[in-house]
Amino acid sequence: MPSRMGFDNERYIQEQTAEILERVKRFDNKLYLEFGGKLLFDFHAARVLPGYDPNVKMRLIRELKDKADILLCIYAGDIERKKIRADFGITYDADALKLIDDLRGWGIDVRGVVITRFDGQPAATLFKNKLERRNIEVFTHRFTKGYPTDVESIVSDEGYGANTYIETKKPLVIVTGPGPGSGKLATCLSQLYHEYRRGVKAGYAKFETFPIWNIPLKHPVNVAYEAATADIRDFNLIDPFHLEVYGKMSVNYNRDVEVFPVVKRILGKITGGDSFYQSPTDMGVNRAGFSIVDDGVTREASKQEILRRYFRYRCEYAMGFADRETVQRVELFMKDFVIRPEDRAVVKPAWEAARQGQALDKGNEGIFCGAAIELKDGTIITGNNSALMHASSSLVLHAIKHLADIPAKIKLLPDTITNSVRNLKTDILNERTVSLDLEETLIALSISATTNPAAQLAIEKLTELRNCEVHMTHIPTPGDEAGLRRLGVNLTSEPHFSTKNLFMP
Repeated sequence: MPSRMGFDNERYIQEQTAEILERVKRFDNKLYLEFGGKLLFDFHAARVLPGYDPNVKMRLIRELKDKADILLCIYAGDIERKKIRADFGITYDADALKLIDDLRGWGIDVRGVVITRFDGQPAATLFKNKLERRNIEVFTHRFTKGYPTDVESIVSDEGYGANTYIETKKPLVIVTGPGPGSGKLATCLSQLYHEYRRGVKAGYAKFETFPIWNIPLKHPVNVAYEAATADIRDFNLIDPFHLEVYGKMSVNYNRDVEVFPVVKRILGKITGGDSFYQSPTDMGVNRAGFSIVDDGVTREASKQEILRRYFRYRCEYAMGFADRETVQRVELFMKDFVIRPEDRAVVKPAWEAARQGQALDKGNEGIFCGAAIELKDGTIITGNNSALMHASSSLVLHAIKHLADIPAKIKLLPDTITNSVRNLKTDILNERTVSLDLEETLIALSISATTNPAAQLAIEKLTELRNCEVHMTHIPTPGDEAGLRRLGVNLTSEPHFSTKNLFMP
């Protein structure tokens, strides 16, 4: 269905900026701001808060860029084990490089990269060399002696004092990094230690989006965050420190609550008694809840996000990336809100498309895949797999033909082009499969557009698929997934494989 707005970006930027600048003034005009969540392309927030700009944080930073230095943290262990960012399908070290490029694209330079818990890991060393040879300054911080319990060792020359001090010139230092556990907090506290040794009474705060502290614990927006982090076992809870000190309930999450007593003691040791804050909620700078303009819209959107996470984790379980407990956690959230898989509008049409394909014997090698997309006006379009192309390829072609008002009988891809691609795959590249995945189909479509006006008209409609909902009855192949990701659709799929082959290049 056509979407309604639930979030006011301009109000959010105004209030969040004012809160950040107030913190800067509070702490001797020097604030280390830990950025939680994604700095750019925060599509989770955009999905649960309709109207939220996925790049609103960057817009905010751009307004503050004359007052801000940026440090990018990455955990050496994540580099070594090639940890993958799920939404882009790239490793964390590649994401760090991409983030630097993205920041530069917004006219913002990175002060330096901090490799945390560095211990000479070969992959981390190679990453360091790569950055330095591109004139990006790199700092390495080793595991902090005594962490997390021995505050005397942590706040000493052998603890934080052993880390290199990173000189910054601007009053606000934004500390960010790919994913949780990147070492952002440790970097902030290490810098704070060095600042106080230099006589600068700097401060610390945390830029947060989720969970939203001033909406109910079991609000779907907050539960959707739990679903998004089910694989790392994050969970929301009432901040007990805030409740005890102020008598007010606020929502936080387990890692911040668990680490707060340690952080408070460390801050107290660094400052000589003043820990700044009485609760994890106090540490946060989060005005997102004040920018929700339609609670009903955000509730429904968040329930849909829980469904998306359910499908995603089921697929990851089938592929061996997730455990059964992760799936079960999200299933419990669905039961709490009485959500069923078919409550996602594109699920049943995709099932029906697969059944129709089987009835017509239209599949490929005995496997019958169906796919469905919900367009911006609520129209649902379906597609099937065949010996010619994958279900996602068929789906996208049907969708853009519909948007361009091209009659069904007009072919976008002539046989000369499809046969040429198939011959290339089999005769030259020695591939076993000839059916075209989405990436191959889009390339073929672009070639066709040079001589076919209908194909050109259809291509121009591809941008209208962005943010549309898609469901597939089978796990997409790498070529399908990459193509759908670039089109910007919100994809879910069933935990079934689209081929009997174990290896998918």
